[in-house]
Amino acid sequence: MIKVTIWNEYRHELKDENVRAIYPDGIHITIANALGTDEFEIKTATLDAPEHGLTDAVLDATDVLIWWGHLAHREVSDEVVDKVHARVLKGMGLIVLHSGHFSKIFKKLMGTGCDLKWREEDDNERIWVVDPTHPIAEGLGEYIDIEQEEMYGEHFDIPTPDELVFISWFKGGEVFRSGCTFKRGNGKIFYFRPGHETCPTYHHPEVQLVIRNAIHWAKPTNFAYPKYGNSEAIEK
Repeated sequence: MIKVTIWNEYRHELKDENVRAIYPDGIHITIANALGTDEFEIKTATLDAPEHGLTDAVLDATDVLIWWGHLAHREVSDEVVDKVHARVLKGMGLIVLHSGHFSKIFKKLMGTGCDLKWREEDDNERIWVVDPTHPIAEGLGEYIDIEQEEMYGEHFDIPTPDELVFISWFKGGEVFRSGCTFKRGNGKIFYFRPGHETCPTYHHPEVQLVIRNAIHWAKPTNFAYPKYGNSEAIEK
């Protein structure tokens, strides 16, 4: 069983009736229900819980952390961000969703501003699979169509991804690198673009499949964490 923690800011659902109508129990619970319990041992955590729900015990028992945030990136404790960062370097997988591109943890791991163009006009989004051999794309066709989504457009201020799995196209003419993988230390990171709070994106079966595949891809390996610092000679 892969141990998954789904972190959600959980502010829109409490403030906005339109969002609550789509995700009555929160985006985190919708994703948790979609993943089920056959393959995963799932916990959820939210911003307003003590330590944002990401205590040492929770993080130590997490193989893959899923992150969704938007309104309150600045309210996330730097101490918690540092702990998550350290866990990723030591092998915990991280899946960053939609507006999580501006989260403290994603910016810290990327080392860039992570900015982009956006337009909230309920565009349709076509997510093209540009690496059909990648495990995260397993089970998909050539593209995913999402009828209603917020537009994100290039330039996306991130480092060149290790792998580019998806590119999105919007009816306004924009494109976006919407499925990107990175490695930091022993950890694997996947950024997945769709998921605006006023759109029912996380009810979409193919979006759910991508998240499921990404968990399997990002789970920790059995490789030992390297030893750093002063070291005695191997040869005498």
